[in-house]
Amino acid sequence: MITTPASPLRVWLEEGGGLLRLRLARPKANVIDAAMITALQRALEQHLAKTDLLGVLIDAEGPNFSFGASVEEHLPGRCAAMLKSLHAVLLSLLAAPVPVLVAARGQCLGGGLELALAGTLLFVGPDAKLGQPEIRLGVMAPAASCLLPERVGRARADELLLSGRSIGAEEAQALGLVTSVAADPEGAALAWFKEHLAGRSAVALRYALRAARLDFVERVRDKLARVESLYLEELMASRDAVEGLEAFLAKRPPQWEHR
Repeated sequence: MITTPASPLRVWLEEGGGLLRLRLARPKANVIDAAMITALQRALEQHLAKTDLLGVLIDAEGPNFSFGASVEEHLPGRCAAMLKSLHAVLLSLLAAPVPVLVAARGQCLGGGLELALAGTLLFVGPDAKLGQPEIRLGVMAPAASCLLPERVGRARADELLLSGRSIGAEEAQALGLVTSVAADPEGAALAWFKEHLAGRSAVALRYALRAARLDFVERVRDKLARVESLYLEELMASRDAVEGLEAFLAKRPPQWEHR
């Protein structure tokens, strides 16, 4: 296992080197901040090119998968770098040559859910709460705006993105967002890997995944570039976007001026 006391991510290989394990290691919130994003990107760059790799499993320490991205890093002056680096990680996961399994417990919100959506399959605990609450802060979720419609359809994605509400594990599975609900989501993901991926030809697996996701990855990449520009160049120029973020950090109600 590769880790240091200050590391926000634990990285190791198991199953004879065929499974890359990535574990968010800043409980209880596991915030997706600059340090976490950098660690994720470094691990993916180091390991995804291995020709004998068969899968990736992302999970988290503590009772929650992630409360989301750092709100401080969404403020003007910092949000462009944060958003571009986060989206680079998500695109790396979307275009990964092997399946990316995600196991989540508890809160899986905002940028944490976007990270989960960039995986191939999502396994959650019965206590999971999944949502994109960005609208409540006066902003929106760029990556989820691209990924949720692909997962659950336009109408259901619109409702979740516009309401900002969180949904439970059973509703998420009914919507097709979640592959499996299990008391031990990490164990369920590992069992799926052992039954369906272990012992397979890595070459065949890579071509099968590439063929299945080719147009999907291209669509998301193209749309994400446009949505990112919309967020940075237009939304963040509005008064209410900054007000919502600052109000959240100050723990006070926002004062909307609708401009």
